[in-house]
Amino acid sequence: MKGVYTALVTPFDSHGVLDLKAFRKILDDQIDAKVAGVIPCGTTGETPTLSVEEKQTLIQTSVEACRGTGVKVLAGTGTNDTEETVSFSKWASDQGVDGVLVVTPYYNKPSQAGLVDHFLAVAREVSCEVMLYNVPGRTGVSLSTQAICDLAEHPRITSLKEATGNVPFTSEILDCIRKTEHPIDILSGDDATFLPMLSVGAVGVVSVSSNLFPRAMVQIQKAFETGNIKEATSLHRRYFPLFRDLFIESNPVPIKFAMSVAGFCGTRVRRPLVEMGSASLEKLSMSLKECGIQIGSRA
Repeated sequence: MKGVYTALVTPFDSHGVLDLKAFRKILDDQIDAKVAGVIPCGTTGETPTLSVEEKQTLIQTSVEACRGTGVKVLAGTGTNDTEETVSFSKWASDQGVDGVLVVTPYYNKPSQAGLVDHFLAVAREVSCEVMLYNVPGRTGVSLSTQAICDLAEHPRITSLKEATGNVPFTSEILDCIRKTEHPIDILSGDDATFLPMLSVGAVGVVSVSSNLFPRAMVQIQKAFETGNIKEATSLHRRYFPLFRDLFIESNPVPIKFAMSVAGFCGTRVRRPLVEMGSASLEKLSMSLKECGIQIGSRA
């Protein structure tokens, strides 16, 4: 699982209903930008407030749109209930997704042994790849280096979305997993650490920003891989204000505003999220302008 994977927003119409026309427009742009993959039903997709039927629709729509394009589909299937996660992951696998993104169980605060058991339960039941998702800022629990290395021994667990924002921790993981039988790919889970993590051995990013400017994110990856560090650094610096300000309020509130500016979808989010306050709107608008994002632009 290498390259740029976009954690897709879920567009809603003015009544709060899934806007599949806007969702397909976003998918078409991602395919045109040649991202490595798309991830429906992640945190950015407001999964906690989606019904099972809505999640199934988004995943099936993504699979249909990406079939034959070379763009992979990873379905966000993780919950804090192992049995529910296994069941939904198996359903997604049966739909033809390339992989499932499984977050560490939130709120329960399981032990490391419990986390390992949770992920192995999924890996045993699916026929697709499994991407671990470590995001303690959202879940209250973090995978340890040893737990990640233990999980890497399973052949279906092929990658990790590392969203601690801790680059030295990424180096620790890489040092450990290189000794395992099945080394896994590490991807940055934060846009601001995309380039820094590439520099220590990560191979991609699961990106919020690439909803808005997928081509620029793909170019950062390509520039780094071809040894053009100057170009990769220049792009990182250009878009850093948005890497920062797209999290000025809880994700995906800011990215939805930015996507509305670019003409992709509306700003509607589901409660308990609300649309941005005036101070945040002003700051994000300035960053969009600074980065050259204009209405209807495709970056």
